[in-house]
Parts: sequence; structure tokens; C-alpha cells
Amino acid sequence: MRAPGTHGSDARPTYPWPVRIDLHTHSVASDGTDAPAALVAAAARAGLDVVALTDHDTTRGWAEAEAAVPVHGVALVRGAEISCLVDRMSVHLLSYLHDPEHAGLLEEGERTREARLQRARAMVDLIAEDLDLTWADVEAQTVPGTTVGRPHIADALAARGHVADRSAAFATVLAAGSRYYVPHYAPDAAHAVRLVRAAGGVPVLAHPGALVRGRILSDEAIGRLVDAGLAGIEVDHRDHDDAQRRRLAGIAAEAGLVVTGSSDYHGAGKPNVLGERTTSPEALEAIEDQGRLPVVRP
Repeated sequence: MRAPGTHGSDARPTYPWPVRIDLHTHSVASDGTDAPAALVAAAARAGLDVVALTDHDTTRGWAEAEAAVPVHGVALVRGAEISCLVDRMSVHLLSYLHDPEHAGLLEEGERTREARLQRARAMVDLIAEDLDLTWADVEAQTVPGTTVGRPHIADALAARGHVADRSAAFATVLAAGSRYYVPHYAPDAAHAVRLVRAAGGVPVLAHPGALVRGRILSDEAIGRLVDAGLAGIEVDHRDHDDAQRRRLAGIAAEAGLVVTGSSDYHGAGKPNVLGERTTSPEALEAIEDQGRLPVVRP
């Protein structure tokens, strides 16, 4: 990793200990349950040296997380997770170290967040036909600035006693095959990759082999994203089985992509634990070398 205030691969610090890096987490700015500062504090307690904040389609948590860096001694990679589509299939793209003021990326983020909100309202209206649930119940699961989505409906369903927890809600009421499911706008993934690159960011495909989430990205589809400028693949993720990890690692090796591992932590919203999957220092070096912004260090 680059030393503070430097650029390039010739001025990286030497770490006298193993560096633990988790490059995929969420705060209350999207669908996590920790405030951004609390997430950095939790990363410190988990023994992490570096954590990335990658809320869905927003950078609203960055400033608070940055302010917590010197307090807790954990370096911060600023990022976001962008909702995309490939062949009408939902995929997620992690963007690291991009310009948060880039007009094209901002426009897509706002459009996607608005679509998420309208989809959430439509789904609540459908659910309310059969279950006791109101929009106020969903709002009670958010804080100002939250990117409202299905996770907050899930939390509201759990609070009402209709399901045991968020995971149960996604497996039943909120599942893609449910009669309550409503799709929402998301940009084409290749277009999103190009936007991230234009914003000086580093695009890394999030959990593309997650069989538990439904359809997975084919080798051919990933190849198209590589042609668009994809920088890496999140290979080590709890939703990937051994076969998928081997497949994705092979694709990454053949295409010269960065390989990452991450927890996809959401606080109390999911069972994922900070640091349960990690990224190598060499991979983070490669990401920082390509990004417009530096890693924020204590």
C-alpha cells in the first residue's frame, strides 16, 4: 500500500505484522445496521488493519468513516457497491477509490436509489394486501440518508413478527419468485464498469458465483466485463462454494485481474462477520495503484 501523500509503487510502507484487509462492508447509509464511525470501530475490534466502506449506490457514509480513522487506527478504503444488470440478471459491482463528484456516476447512483425507493413502496403496497405492514414500519428501520431497499422491508417484516429475521424474509416474502417482488432500474454492468473507470475508480465484481442468490455470471459474461475495463473479482466470499472459488480464481488469473476476499458485513442485518474473508496486501496495492483517491490511513 502507498504511504500517505505519495503516489506510485515506489513508496509503500513495510508492515512488520500480517495486514488484515476486508474490502466489502455496509453501514446505515445503505442496508447495514452500524453507523459509518461505528463500523470503523467494529473493524478495529475485529482486528482489521484496513476496511472498505462500500454502501449501495452511495458515498454518504464516507466523511463520517474518514473521521473515525485516526480514532480507531484502521485504514479506510472509500468505495461503493453499484447495482447493475447483465442479461437481465442482477449483479453487483464494487467501485473503489473513485471521484465521488463524477457526474455520470452520481447520476446513475441517484437514478438507482430513486428506483429502489419506488420499488420498495410498490412491494410494501403488495405485501400489505396480505400482511400487516405499512410504509411507516419500513421507515422505522432507517435513518436519515439511508438508501431504502428490500433489507429494510425485511427488517420491518421481522419487527412485525411475520418472519424470524432478514434472511428468512429474503427466502420467502421478498424472494425474486414471490408475488410481492418488483424489479427496479439498474444500469448495464459494462456501462457501470466504464463509468467507474471514468471516475478514476477501480471496478471489482462482487460475489459473481453466489449460487445461493440464484443465477450466476457465466465465464462469457465476466469476459465482457473484462473487455469493458473490469479490474478484479471478489473470489473469497461466504456465498461461493469451493468450485466457484476455483472457477473465479482461474478466470482472474487468465485475465490478469485482482483477486479479493471480503466479509460483505451488514452489522446485525446478516450473519456475516467482519474479517471472515480477507484480501491480500498485494491486491490492495494493485487497487490503490489504479484508483484516483488514496487509502485513508491513521
